[in-house]
Amino acid sequence: MKHGKKYVEAAKLVDRATFYEPADAIALVKKTATAKFDETIEVHIRTGCDGRHAEQQIRGAVVLPNGTGKTVKVLVFAKGDKVNEAEAAGADYVGGEELIPKIQNEGWLDFDVVVATPDMMGVVGRLGKVLGPKGLMPNPKAGTVTMDVAKAIADIKAGKIEYRLDKTNIVHVPVGKASFTEEALQENFTALMDAIIKAKPSALKGQYLRSITLTSTMGPGVKVSVAKF
Repeated sequence: MKHGKKYVEAAKLVDRATFYEPADAIALVKKTATAKFDETIEVHIRTGCDGRHAEQQIRGAVVLPNGTGKTVKVLVFAKGDKVNEAEAAGADYVGGEELIPKIQNEGWLDFDVVVATPDMMGVVGRLGKVLGPKGLMPNPKAGTVTMDVAKAIADIKAGKIEYRLDKTNIVHVPVGKASFTEEALQENFTALMDAIIKAKPSALKGQYLRSITLTSTMGPGVKVSVAKF
């Protein structure tokens, strides 16, 4: 893979053999985010879990104290009073049965998070093949299957992110934008790491956190020392 001039220049600032302290890694990632747009800062955490075993799965959600810097569109599946509650709480789209063909047949996916009340999961379940692979399926562990739709929406809009293992047992999550201050990114990173550490599966034997890398959308990866975690 050939990298552009900016990437090559930025990569020179990063010592690939060094494992940086979180604060230094954040400063470096901000410095190497030189694209013309506001790059997203992401964390990639390689774990020692084996996600093929249910008891070693990691999945949950955490509200980042300073948000993600992204405007998140929320779709809520609800009925009765919960429709008004969702609309009042600032949901971008609220509906039920009538949204199924729109998503299934027309490929409408103009939303980032899906929330559903438990009594709507029968309806939402029919969208499993569409929403599942995109990581959009509501889940009680992530707080997206709930009767308290107002709280779910408020948390998501405030910067709640979901984390889960991918097929290679890595967790990928955004912790903000390059325009954030180092302090704001540090607070978000700390909140995320606290949640990941609490989520450690009790069934896991051996090392939990194998490596942590911070990166911006277009910049090089910066390795973070896992010693303190």
